Amino acid sequence: MLEELKEKLSAEAAKLQHELNVVLPNEIRKAVELGDLRENSEYKAALERQQFVQARLGQLHQRLSKLSSVDMSQIPADKVGLGSKVIVVCQETQAVETYHLVFGDSEQFDEGYVTMSSPIGRALVGKTIGEVAFLKLPARTRKLKIIELVTIHGQ
Repeated sequence: MLEELKEKLSAEAAKLQHELNVVLPNEIRKAVELGDLRENSEYKAALERQQFVQARLGQLHQRLSKLSSVDMSQIPADKVGLGSKVIVVCQETQAVETYHLVFGDSEQFDEGYVTMSSPIGRALVGKTIGEVAFLKLPARTRKLKIIELVTIHGQ
């Protein structure tokens, strides 16, 4: 999971780096050749895109740095943690729900993906199979019993 995410982010960073170093300078040069820069929309658009690409590259490098600092040996193999797939049953309704714990800045927010810092993530982290997690909501407290757990080590 971590390696796939690193590869995906590295590929996006490489693509943006190429755009920043090759494509955008050519666009800016062409726009400058057109003349008056005060009323040149191509020039303004290229500069705005350049600023966006620089900001996104900064975000990607920061995220890659965080991912590189994750120590897999510090993630427990028998408790809910980063990258875990957790199947729970609600004690009140008997509904079965599946959650995947991801980073807070993850872009993978399909149904069932929750961040570790979200209320559900905080309730589940550190629990093992058979334990009950208490999810405090404004109206009530849900009791979720963990019935199945696959950690990042088992995937």
